[in-house]
Amino acid sequence: MSATPKEFLDFVDNNADAFIKRLSEAVSIKSVSGDAAYRSEVFKMSDWISQQFKAVGVEIQQVDLGKHIMDGQELQLPKAVLGRLGNNPNKKTILVYGHFDVQPANLSDGWNTDPFVLTAQPNGQLVGRGSSDDKGPVLGWLNTLQYHHDNKKELPVNFRCCFEGMEENGSEGLDELVERESKPGGWFDGVDCVCISDNYWLNTRTPVLTYGLRGLSYYKLNITGPARDLHSGVFGRTVHEPMTDLIKLMSTLVDVNGKILIPGVDEMITTADVEERKLYEALDYSIDDVEASAGASIALSTDKVEVLMGRMRMPSLSLHGIEGAFYGPGAKTVIPAKVSGKFSIRLVPPQTPENVLPLVKAHVESEFAKLGSKNKFELEELHGGKPWVTDINHWNFQAARTATKAIYNKDPDMTREGGSIPVTLTFAEALGVNVLLLPMGRGDDGAHSTNEKLDRSNFIEGTKLLGTEIRWNMYNVICIFQAHIMPL
Repeated sequence: MSATPKEFLDFVDNNADAFIKRLSEAVSIKSVSGDAAYRSEVFKMSDWISQQFKAVGVEIQQVDLGKHIMDGQELQLPKAVLGRLGNNPNKKTILVYGHFDVQPANLSDGWNTDPFVLTAQPNGQLVGRGSSDDKGPVLGWLNTLQYHHDNKKELPVNFRCCFEGMEENGSEGLDELVERESKPGGWFDGVDCVCISDNYWLNTRTPVLTYGLRGLSYYKLNITGPARDLHSGVFGRTVHEPMTDLIKLMSTLVDVNGKILIPGVDEMITTADVEERKLYEALDYSIDDVEASAGASIALSTDKVEVLMGRMRMPSLSLHGIEGAFYGPGAKTVIPAKVSGKFSIRLVPPQTPENVLPLVKAHVESEFAKLGSKNKFELEELHGGKPWVTDINHWNFQAARTATKAIYNKDPDMTREGGSIPVTLTFAEALGVNVLLLPMGRGDDGAHSTNEKLDRSNFIEGTKLLGTEIRWNMYNVICIFQAHIMPL
C-alpha cells in the first residue's frame, strides 16, 4: 500500500486559505430551494458550480429538469450539473453526488452572524449556511481535482459527478434523470462505484463510513374553518377553531418519549437481537455526545444503545411547525381561519412512503372524526424517499477503512445515519453498484439549524481524504476505492 504523496498533502495545506475563500463565495449565494423567492439564487449556484468544475478540466452539462408547483406557483426546477473527466476503458469509472441548495436561514432565527457570510471563528469553525450541508463537501472534490489539474497529473480513474439544487426540497426531477442517464449510452453508463458526502460523524472525534440511511415521509395537515381570521373576543367559544383541532390532532401522532402513536408504524420493525445490539455498543458515542450536539441535557434515555438505535434503526416522528398561526412579537388575539401542521416520519426498512401513508391517513382521519368538529380537514403528503442499507463488507468499504485510517490515524466507525438522502437508493438500484457515504463534517455541525458550521480541520483533512491513494489487495485483486479515495 502506498502512502499519501507528500506533494498532495502540501498542496492542500498551502492552498487552504484559497479553498476557504472559495467556500465563502459558495456560501454567499443564497441557494434556498424551498423558498420561491430564492429560486434565481439556486440557478446562480448551478452556474457557479459549473464554472468552477470547468476550470479544472471537467466537461460539464447543465440539465433542465422541468417545472414544478410550489406554494401555488409554477417554477422552473434548478438545472442539475453533470460532469465527466476521462473515458479510458482500462480505468474504473466513479460517480460523485452532492447538492448545492441549502435550508432557509435568517439572522432573526437565532444566528450569531449573517448566515450567508462565511465567518471564521477563533476555534477554527467556519460558520455559514451550507458550509457543511453540502457546499463544503462538494468543494472538497473540486479541491482534489484542482491538484491534478494544476500539477498536470492524469486521474487514474474516469470521473463523473452529479450535483443537484433540490435536495432540500424533495430532489424533484432527479430520480428520472438518474434512471435515464444510467441506461446504455447515458452519462452514468459504465459507472463502477458511487460516493456521497452529505452526512456527518457521530461525534467530534471519530470519522465514520455510513452504510444505511433512514427514508422520509413528509406530511401537511390542513384545517380550515371560518371564511376569514376572527376576533377571539367576538367568536371565542362560539365556533369551532381550526387551531384547536390541529393541536389536538398533532398531539395524537407521537408521545414525549418518541414513541410513534400511529397504529402499525412502530410495529413494522423487528426487535434487535443481542448480536445486533453489540454493533451499536461498539460505536464511539455516548449520551454526553448526544447532549453536547443538541446543546442541552435532553436525551430520551441514559442507555447509549437505545439512543443510537432510535437514531439509526428505528423510525421517528417529528413535529416541525404550523403555517397560518400567529408567531410574531406582541399579543394578537386572532382565531386563524386556516392552519397547517407539518410533520415527518423518518423510515427504516421495510417501511416505505407507500406502505406508511395508508396508516397515517387512517389514523388522522379517525382522530379528526372523534373531535366532532365542523371544520374541514385535509392530509397532504409533500414528499418522501425510501430508506437504504448496503453491505459493509464490500471492497469499497474495506478500502475506505484503510484510507480513513491513513489520514486520521484511527479506524472509522461503521454507522447507519438518521437522516435521509433519497437519491442514494436511486443510484444503487439504477446502476446496480455499491454506494458509500463518506462524511466530511462532524456531529455538531448543526446542519439545518442555526449557526451551521464546518470545522476548518474537517474541510482540509477531508479534502486530503478525498485525494488519498489507496489500493486494497484481496484475493489477488487490487481494488481501487474510487471517488472518495481518488488515487493520485
